Amino acid sequence: MEEIVLKAEHMFKEFGATKAVTDVTLEVRAGSVLGLVGENGSGKSTMSSMIAGVYPPTKGTMTYLGKEYHPKSVLDARKAGIQYLTQEQGTIDGMTVAENMFLGEEDQFSKVGNVSMRKLNQFARKILDENGLNYVDPKKPIEAYSFEDRKMIETARSLSQQPRILIIDETTTALSQKGRDRIYEIIDEQKAKGTAIIIISHDLDEVQRLCDRVLIMRDGAYIDTLSGEDINPHTMRQKMIGRELGGIYYRADTVCSYQDEVVLAVEDLSVDGIFQHISFDLHKGEILGIGGLSECGMHELLKTVFGAIKPSSGSVTLNEGIKGKTKLKNTSISVRNKVAYIPKDRDKESLFQATSIKENIVASCLDKLKKGIFISPRSEKKMSQQEAGRMEVKMQNVEQMVKDLSGGNKQKVVIAKWLANDSKVFIMDCPTRGIDVGVKAKIYKLMNDLKQEGIGILMVSEEMMELIGMADRIITMKDGHQNHEFTRSADLSEADIIAAII
Repeated sequence: MEEIVLKAEHMFKEFGATKAVTDVTLEVRAGSVLGLVGENGSGKSTMSSMIAGVYPPTKGTMTYLGKEYHPKSVLDARKAGIQYLTQEQGTIDGMTVAENMFLGEEDQFSKVGNVSMRKLNQFARKILDENGLNYVDPKKPIEAYSFEDRKMIETARSLSQQPRILIIDETTTALSQKGRDRIYEIIDEQKAKGTAIIIISHDLDEVQRLCDRVLIMRDGAYIDTLSGEDINPHTMRQKMIGRELGGIYYRADTVCSYQDEVVLAVEDLSVDGIFQHISFDLHKGEILGIGGLSECGMHELLKTVFGAIKPSSGSVTLNEGIKGKTKLKNTSISVRNKVAYIPKDRDKESLFQATSIKENIVASCLDKLKKGIFISPRSEKKMSQQEAGRMEVKMQNVEQMVKDLSGGNKQKVVIAKWLANDSKVFIMDCPTRGIDVGVKAKIYKLMNDLKQEGIGILMVSEEMMELIGMADRIITMKDGHQNHEFTRSADLSEADIIAAII
């Protein structure tokens, strides 16, 4: 029997009227991996956040290494040996890599209150090298590095002192296969060292591969703990949803189908150093998928199509613009002409975290709501309620702060915002990243409904089955170039696409 490192008993957490966690008890064991699984909003992240010192519990007790445990902050938990890796970015712009790595822990590098930057940078260099990040300069500003590099820097920081508990909350969803493989290696290494590990993931195949036990949560409550052969996607999915997932998950058909009319034409588009000479047409009623390794340039391509990155050469033409053919040269032109963009990093690029659901939804359609120079609060409320209802956002009401929603419900708000603007073209970058099977099914149904309405969808995905399951055509990219095109068919396999992108 493994040593119980931490026991959390009868845990409750309430945010106002919202009961995020209700009477959950769990044990975390040395050298063992515990999975926390449930739909978005089930309370998984809130539960791990209480262990990591992000929130104090409303009720409940925690025992850590045989003693009562009351962390006052994340830093307090880290000093106790509990490290927390989150899905979203956990580093701060305007600081160096080394300063980010040891924020709040500078005392170990100081004498008489003065921090020795030389010692700080030296120790950061050592930790980075130990974690395969020898190309990262600890003296450089953190914003000089990509989202993935920043996540790996955070991971290196969490291992700078040997943890007793390592919490990995949806971290792999933000990473390329290379980054994921490194996280898997770390899990194996830490498990061998006797570290207790908690993993939160919506990738049920990943959970099956990594976990010794899996605790299922639903609507903030404990449902079941699985082990052995019971840890399989079918059983987990059924218990986390509380029912069989009815209907079709991906598209039911296997036929490439769209109208002849081209709604968006991309011609010889290049951004120096990122991607070159990309050309394609998006048709009315088409789902056009783009696949490749994370660093192939496909995410930047979507930003350029939307107008958020200025191209070095080439053009993007919308054929259904306000004045007929319209060049999409910036984001204002795109939004005005009913082009929607759903970014990979919703928290930083698509939502105003410090405002309400209502304010986020109406942000894209103020012109539509305007009567003369006025916008009535009643029309804003009606619009936001209508679109939040259409997307089945789990919320108290539309006045609730968007930052308090789960990841899946945040994504629903992002989509609701663009539906409110009557968007004619949807540009989607990893639209189901970090969300559960129930919300995924909802988004796939919406995509199919939009397709049937004649709306064109341009989608980047790092999930091969998502591309195969939803797209009419798939363009693959490698090293900044488009290199292959596949047409929807029953015979198309993951192996075909992987062979093209690697």
